[in-house]
Amino acid sequence: MATNLSIDTNLLDEALVIGGLTTKKDTVNQALKEFVQRRKQREITSLFGNLPPDVDYNYKKGRK
Repeated sequence: MATNLSIDTNLLDEALVIGGLTTKKDTVNQALKEFVQRRKQREITSLFGNLPPDVDYNYKKGRK
């Protein structure tokens, strides 16, 4: 799907260098993936402290 976007070229060039990617397309796609991941992580952290604890879970068993 071809889309025309007005993107800040300075910002895109900086992202190319920082990301170490070779194309603008790869850079934009990587940025979108990271954006989505970060938003999903925020949703997950909102659940902390809201779920009941599992009283049968043995946290020491996982340590080796």
